[in-house]
Amino acid sequence: MSAQSNNDMNQTLVLREQPAPGVTLLRLNRPEARNALNQALRKELANHFIALTDDMKTRCVVITGNTKAFAAGADIFEMADVGAIEMMQRGIKRLLEPIYNFPKPLIAAVNGFALGGGSELAMHADIIIAGEGAKFGFPEATLGVLPGGGGTQRLMRAAGKFKAMRWLLSGDLISAAEALSMNMISEVVADDEVEKHAIALASRLAKLAPLAVAQIKEVVLAGEDISLESALALERKALQLLFASTDQKEGMRAFIEKRPAKFEGR
Repeated sequence: MSAQSNNDMNQTLVLREQPAPGVTLLRLNRPEARNALNQALRKELANHFIALTDDMKTRCVVITGNTKAFAAGADIFEMADVGAIEMMQRGIKRLLEPIYNFPKPLIAAVNGFALGGGSELAMHADIIIAGEGAKFGFPEATLGVLPGGGGTQRLMRAAGKFKAMRWLLSGDLISAAEALSMNMISEVVADDEVEKHAIALASRLAKLAPLAVAQIKEVVLAGEDISLESALALERKALQLLFASTDQKEGMRAFIEKRPAKFEGR
C-alpha cells in the first residue's frame, strides 16, 4: 500500500460544512494530491450526495476544493496499471449518478486547477463560479485516454462542436475568461471572492420555494435531450403541478401583501 493510500485511510476526504442556513458546503480534502479524484474520494462524495438528497435542512449545496485546486483530475497513480475489466468494475458512472441526479441546486466554486475529472465534476453542477486564475482543461489525450466522466458530451453541449474539439483534442488549459466566453461556466469573480460569492448565491437560492426550484432544475435538464415541443409540454405540466403546493399559495400571497415569503417545501 502506498504512502498516499495510508494518508487517505487516515483522513476525511470530503469535509461537510454548514456556512449558512439551508446551505451545505462540501470541500474536497486531498490537498497533498491537488484533490485528485481517487476511488475513496469518489465514494465519499457520492455518499454525501445520497444523504443530502433526503436532508430537509439542506436546500442548496456548494462543492469546492482549495485555493490551489478544485480537483486536478482523476488519480493517475491509482489508474496507471489498471486493466479494462477493473476500470469497468470501478463504476465511475454509478458514483457520479448521485451528483447528476441530485434534485437540489448545486454550485461549484472553482479556484486553481479543475482538470479532467475535476472539470467533469464541476460540470455536474448547475452553476459554476470560477476565480479569475482558475484553469480548466481535459488533458486525457496526452495520457492516452479520453474524458470518461461526461467531459466530451457536456463540453460539446455547452460550447458547441468546434470549441469543444479545440480543447478536447489538444488537452490545452482553458482560462476562466475563455471558459466563460464559451458558456462552460456561469461567472468569473476575484480569486479570493469565489467561495464567499458561491455561498451568498446559495443562501439566496436556499430561501426560494424548494419544490419550484427542484422542478425548474428537472425541466431544464430533461429538456436538453428532447424536442422543443416535448420540453414545453413538460414545462407546462410542471407549472400546473406547482399550483398544488402550499408554497405557491404562500409565495403569491406574500407578493400581494408585500412581505417576504416563508417557503416550507410543501
